[in-house]
Formats: sequence, C-alpha cells, structure tokens
Amino acid sequence: MIDPIELFKDTFRRAEEASRYDASATTLATATSSGEVSARIVLVKRADAEGFYFFTNYRSRKARQLAENPKAALVFFWPELGEQIRVEGAVQKLPTAESDRYWAERPRDSQLGGLASEQSQPLESRERLLARVAEVESQFEGRTVPRPEYWGGYLLVPQRIEFWSNGDHRLHDRRLFKRRSGTWTESRLYP
Repeated sequence: MIDPIELFKDTFRRAEEASRYDASATTLATATSSGEVSARIVLVKRADAEGFYFFTNYRSRKARQLAENPKAALVFFWPELGEQIRVEGAVQKLPTAESDRYWAERPRDSQLGGLASEQSQPLESRERLLARVAEVESQFEGRTVPRPEYWGGYLLVPQRIEFWSNGDHRLHDRRLFKRRSGTWTESRLYP
C-alpha cells in the first residue's frame, strides 16, 4: 500500500523544483458551524504522518471559523506539474512549544509584522499598518520579538487525500486515499 503522505512529499519535492513560486502555498477552506464557507491561501510549513501544519493569528477569521467548526480542506495546485492534491480532515491547535519553535525560526520582519497585525480586523489605512510595524520594531529594538499568545499553529489531520493529475481530453487521473481507524485505503475516481 502506498502511503499518501509519502506520495505528497514526493509530489511536493517535484513542485519545489518546477515552480517559480512558493510550492507550500495552498488554499485553505474553512466554514462556520452554520456552513458559511471562506477560503484563502496559507503556507503549509510541514507535512508528516500526523498531518499538515500551518500557522496564523488565532484572532483571524480562519481561526474563528476553526474554533466553531474544526474541519477544513486544503488544495495544493501546481500548474507546472499539471497536478493538484486535495486534503480534508479535522483541525486542532498545535501545542504551545511547537508554535514557539516555529515563531523563533521566522525572519524578524515576519515576527514584527505578526505582532503588529490585527489580522482580519478593519484597517483605516496602509499607513496605519506601517506605523504599527514601526512602533513594534522600536519597542523590540535589540531584543527578541516574543510570540504573542494570539498567534500559533494548527495541524490538519487528514481523513481524505486526493491526487489529481491532468490528462489528455480531460481524462484526468484521480487517486483517492481515505483513512479509517488509522489505516489508509486507496481507490480511483472518474475524472
């Protein structure tokens, strides 16, 4: 049996080599408990046997939706390969230590921006955002930028992973992996 996480990693490596853009960029779809759906691009920072890891502001719209409905979907699309991968599953917050570790690895400018941004909240002007970044930069000049308690990571634990490859005459190749009780099964889907 093919491990779909290993298959994802192999495809991702090919995408990194072929793409001129960040291959980790993926569409994340979330929904409220009443079914109001939204989607946006996030960066998946790691994938392993546990699932797919991404980080954000816990006060953002996506985080609020995940708090209401802890299920989500990811769609990776790499046009250079003619391939996409769809992932669906439950989402959980990562432990604080994991969020701290990733925050410490981020470039300082990204830390400052993360601390200054009130993600998804109304902003009166671009100038106000830049002023907030300058304030935070001044506040932490010569010091480590701490991870704010409202910023951290999530793990999407996959239950379904679909691999889609472009085919001639729209006869695409679709392989679906489903996980039940920790075991993956594979089937094929019509295009």
